[in-house]
Amino acid sequence: MFFCYRGQWFILLTFLIAFAVTYLPLPLWIDRFWPDWVSLVLIYWCLALPQRVNVGTAWVLGLFQDAATGALLGQHALALAVIAFLTVKTHQRLRVNPLWQQALSVLGLLIINQLLVSWINGVTGYPPQNWWYLAPAFGGMLWWPWLFIGLRDLRRRFRIS
Repeated sequence: MFFCYRGQWFILLTFLIAFAVTYLPLPLWIDRFWPDWVSLVLIYWCLALPQRVNVGTAWVLGLFQDAATGALLGQHALALAVIAFLTVKTHQRLRVNPLWQQALSVLGLLIINQLLVSWINGVTGYPPQNWWYLAPAFGGMLWWPWLFIGLRDLRRRFRIS
């Protein structure tokens, strides 16, 4: 049951907010670098609570993301599951790094996410037209320290463990 654990409602709320913020209509100059907030929040929770937020959670989030964007069913699910797997496998090493090193690791994870989604688009006949499809990964790297500090402080305030 999803609400069995203490604070599970808060984790769900952060994902709902991430969905809303990811799909905000923005001007093109901001939209190019606007990160996939669902991926960023997923990476945070996989780092903070890998026993509660993991590949299964990522798969479900990805299916919701596929449905929200009208993408091929399983496209975002696969990409999010891969980055959740990599994050959970390396969470002990990533958590001890300073924020700037974590941001570089998050950049790598977000690039993997973008490459997988773009690869599946290319296989289905919609290849990327240029390299701008990687720009949201760099935006996510820049937002990571702020997101990490904000969610960490909220997690401590609500005593979610």
